[in-house]
Amino acid sequence: MGGRSREKIAFITRYRHKYHIKTMCEVLEISLSNYYKYRNTVDPDYQDYLLIKKVFKKGKRTYGYRRITDELHEEYGWIVNHKKILRIMNKYGLVAKYIKDIKPNYNKRRAEEQAQADHLKRNFKQHAWVTDITYLTLQRNGKRAYLSTILDLEKRKWVAYKISYRNDLPLVLDTLNEAISKTKDLNGLILHSDQGTQYLSTEYKVVCESNGIIISHSRKGNPLDNAVIESFHSILKKETLYNNDITTLEDYIRIVHKWMVFYNTMRRKQKK
Repeated sequence: MGGRSREKIAFITRYRHKYHIKTMCEVLEISLSNYYKYRNTVDPDYQDYLLIKKVFKKGKRTYGYRRITDELHEEYGWIVNHKKILRIMNKYGLVAKYIKDIKPNYNKRRAEEQAQADHLKRNFKQHAWVTDITYLTLQRNGKRAYLSTILDLEKRKWVAYKISYRNDLPLVLDTLNEAISKTKDLNGLILHSDQGTQYLSTEYKVVCESNGIIISHSRKGNPLDNAVIESFHSILKKETLYNNDITTLEDYIRIVHKWMVFYNTMRRKQKK
C-alpha cells in the first residue's frame, strides 16, 4: 500500500469517533476492507524514520540522504545502505531545503486540482455560507493573529469564528466544526471559500461531505467571487484596529471578540 493511502487510513482512524467511517472511506476512495485490514498494522520503517527525522532536523533540514547516511554511521553506529535512507525519506516526505526550493511543487499542484466548482457564482442573496481567514496584525510591532470566520449570506451574521496564533488547518476545521454543531440541517448547503490550502485539504473535504455540505471555491485570481466575507473582514478592521489605541495583540484580540458580539446582536445591517 502506498504512502498516500496509508495517510488516508491514518486520517480515517484519527477521526473515526467523530465522523461515519463508511462515508469517510467513500470520500477518500478507500474500500472498507482495506481500511480494516491496514488500520492497525505497524509500519516497519517507522522507528527508522524517527531516527532519520532526528538527524534531518539536526542538520537544519539541509541534509540529503547521503549526508544523513554518513551521520547515522558516525553518530549512531548504524551501518545502512543509502538507498534505504532515500526510500524512507521519500516515503515520509523528508526533502532537503535546497532541493525543495528548486523542485516543482507537485503537492501544491495536486491540491489545486482538488478545487471544486464555483457554485456561488457571485449570487450573494442565497442560502449559503462563505468563509475566509484574515490577518489581525498589530501595526505597532507587527505581531499577528489569524481570524477564521464563517458567514451566513441570508442572515448576514457570522455562524462561527475562531482566532489563533497559527494560520493552519486546525484553525479552519475548528471553525467549521463549531458552525456544524450550531446548525440542524446542513444537507445541500453551499460553503464557499477561496482556494487556500486549508480549503483544498482532504480533511476539510471529509468534514464537509460527511455533513452534506457542498464545497464551492472561488476561481483562481477572482477575489470578488468571495466579496462578502472580504468586505466583512475589512469592516471589522476599520471598526476595531483603527478606532482604538491598541498596545498589545492580546488587547486587539479582546476588542475583536467584543466587536463580533456587537456585529451579530446590535450593529445595523445595510439592506441587501
